[in-house]
Amino acid sequence: MPQSTATATPATPAAPASPAAAAPIGQRIDENYAELSPQEQRAADVILDHLDDLALYNASELARLSGVSKATVSRLFRSLGFADAQEVRDHARALRSQGVPLGGITLDPQRSSAVDAHLAQEQSNLRAMLATVSDGRLTEAAGLIARARRVVVIGLRNSYPLALHLRQQLVLGLTDVRLAPAPGQSIGEELAGLTANDAVVLVGFRRRPSGFGRILDAATTLSVPIVLLADPSARRHADRVALYLECPVDSVLAVDSYAAANSLVALLATESLAVAARGSRTRIASINRLYSGLDELEPPA
Repeated sequence: MPQSTATATPATPAAPASPAAAAPIGQRIDENYAELSPQEQRAADVILDHLDDLALYNASELARLSGVSKATVSRLFRSLGFADAQEVRDHARALRSQGVPLGGITLDPQRSSAVDAHLAQEQSNLRAMLATVSDGRLTEAAGLIARARRVVVIGLRNSYPLALHLRQQLVLGLTDVRLAPAPGQSIGEELAGLTANDAVVLVGFRRRPSGFGRILDAATTLSVPIVLLADPSARRHADRVALYLECPVDSVLAVDSYAAANSLVALLATESLAVAARGSRTRIASINRLYSGLDELEPPA
């Protein structure tokens, strides 16, 4: 029997997700709140109150907390662009892993449980960071920085304040430490002219801009050694840098915590100045004389 020569109809490509469907659930609720029924608004209010632990609830539990039916909760999920409660839980877990603010505990000093939870998470972050860098990579990174002809510290978005602080500490003992990008400027000017004798310290904690990889590409093309300070979400970039110093920023609060990251900055700066000990002492003494001559610092009490 001859085989059929009928041609299969190509599958219709799936329509791309709308911007609204890609938005965090809190934003979707805010944008659609006025159109929700009173019962759906009650369920939405409960969701907004539990954004920090939304991944732990199913539709029945949210219905019970809201005082509405499970059907109402399911209808709310569909109106917000979700198929079911499982998709909502997956969505909440994905957002928190990306550092998206989702609520968090209220840090009331009168509530010892909230303070204890915050302290426990901060200690966990600090222990994880110290465990990661205690294998000698911190000392190796400090040596690379201290011996570089020029150091360019780069930080974008939430990483910028950390980069600024690191540069301020390093410049106390190292002669040529630059921060990029300068306000209103781009990074290209600071990378131009760098060689293997220089160093780039790239601070890249989560919610990095889309051009982050291109910065790595540019520095790699110039053969500049890169020290990357980042959280675990940057592990995919680790094989592209000379040294990767990892530090979690997990938090029980609504936003990420950079306490351990600031501790890492202090460790890296201290180690770097120690490697360049003689030059650092000379430069620090010169800076202190200028502080005095310019009357820039308030005298000690």
